Amino acid sequence: MCKNGVMTTDTIAPGLRERKRLATRRSIQLAVLDLVAERGLEGVTIDEVSRVADISPRTFFNYFASKEEALMGNPPELPSGGQVERFVMDSSPGSLLDDITALLISAGEASSNDVEIFHRRHALLKQYPHLFAMRMATMRRFEEEVATVIARRLAVDDPILANDPNRLAERARLITLVSFAAMRHAWTSWAQGESPSKLTERLTESFGELKTLFSSPGT
Repeated sequence: MCKNGVMTTDTIAPGLRERKRLATRRSIQLAVLDLVAERGLEGVTIDEVSRVADISPRTFFNYFASKEEALMGNPPELPSGGQVERFVMDSSPGSLLDDITALLISAGEASSNDVEIFHRRHALLKQYPHLFAMRMATMRRFEEEVATVIARRLAVDDPILANDPNRLAERARLITLVSFAAMRHAWTSWAQGESPSKLTERLTESFGELKTLFSSPGT
């Protein structure tokens, strides 16, 4: 689907099973946030989180590997199902930024769209530097994954560039950093927005502004 000249993923309303899954994930995260805020991380057990979230410990582990992971939340991740390979092989002229937009919007869908959870998590992670560092490490790994995929796409688009690995890597890194700047802009606008909105909508808007900037005369 195209919105304001920017390619986006089609938005399909989640079914009942998916809504239940998202509701359970949210209840677990809220339970962890409540208990950690009250007792501290060391004073919280999986059994207590499960009780507050009204689930079994087995169900907890279907969603998170640990209480620390539940507290940190889901980092963005590249989409599965062949979308990455389609991104790499689509060498249509002028489509790179649109395709990066669609790819990162899909990645953003794996993260929470809940502003309340975002703010509460952010405040708590400041109290646990090791968890904050772990969260940042996952973001750096994601950035490296995106840079690798973009480099593969550039190699398909430009065989001459593909023969210069250093230049290819530097260009992929530059494009990745610019793309992540747009992502951070979207995250900030979403988190600080006065009116409710979806993170994916903010991502679409931020990348649309980026495309407008690059296509404006004199830039």
